[in-house]
Amino acid sequence: MPSRNFATKTRLNYRNDLLDLVRFLIHQGKTHLDQLSSRDLEAYLADLDRRQYAGASRKRKTYAIKSLFRFLYDSGYTPQDISQRLIPPRSEYKEPRVLTKDEYTALLRACSHHARDSAIIEVLLQTGIRLSELAKLRLDDVDLPGRIGRDPDTVGRLHIMGKGRKDRWIPLNYKACLALKSWLNTRPQAEHDALFVSKFRTAMGGRSIQHVIEKYMREAWIKNASVHTLRHTFATHHVAMGTSLRTVQEVLGHADLKTTSIYVQLAQEAVKKELQEHAL
Repeated sequence: MPSRNFATKTRLNYRNDLLDLVRFLIHQGKTHLDQLSSRDLEAYLADLDRRQYAGASRKRKTYAIKSLFRFLYDSGYTPQDISQRLIPPRSEYKEPRVLTKDEYTALLRACSHHARDSAIIEVLLQTGIRLSELAKLRLDDVDLPGRIGRDPDTVGRLHIMGKGRKDRWIPLNYKACLALKSWLNTRPQAEHDALFVSKFRTAMGGRSIQHVIEKYMREAWIKNASVHTLRHTFATHHVAMGTSLRTVQEVLGHADLKTTSIYVQLAQEAVKKELQEHAL
């Protein structure tokens, strides 16, 4: 899988998917490749359905299985690819959760007393980057202007290592720059260059950052939201305010504009909702 340039998390997911398949097959008494047929793989997918796995999870597991058995066939370990006829299930569409202006304002207010946490949430909200991308940030990835202001000539930059190990530079508006400057002025010395560090001066991983954000969401009384909600919020509100889809696509790191286009409908819904809630 390293030869296919998968991200670390993707490789871990595929590994767990295949281990789950192996456990199922062993339970069925199938311990050798020459015992397997397409019916065994179909029985496994049916078992996943019985275990109430979401469509997206079953779809990913199906692709993991197909990748494995294609490799086994191409490498000469099996006389045929028994996964060839497997059809990945459809993913159920779940409309993304988007914070209202009142909600994200309350979230920013809740963390305003803490420089590090404020910078974490402000960066996620102002750039729409993924949690995994935020956790990878290093000090050298932040380029702040000498003077922070609202004019276009004083924007900062953030270096992002995204999915598929594709890197990109994205702009930092003045709110994100101010939050990062405040954090960098108070960041404790550490033996590493991770941008965000814990109170023990260790690099913060994705799980630690997630716990921080969930804590402030509870304090702000925000329900049914996650870290990824901030990404959807960034994109939806920018589209609603007139930012071009192409710009949003580039900042989010989407390979296909079609992926970004879902925010058009979400933006229309957000505008209608806020007009109702803020009626004069």
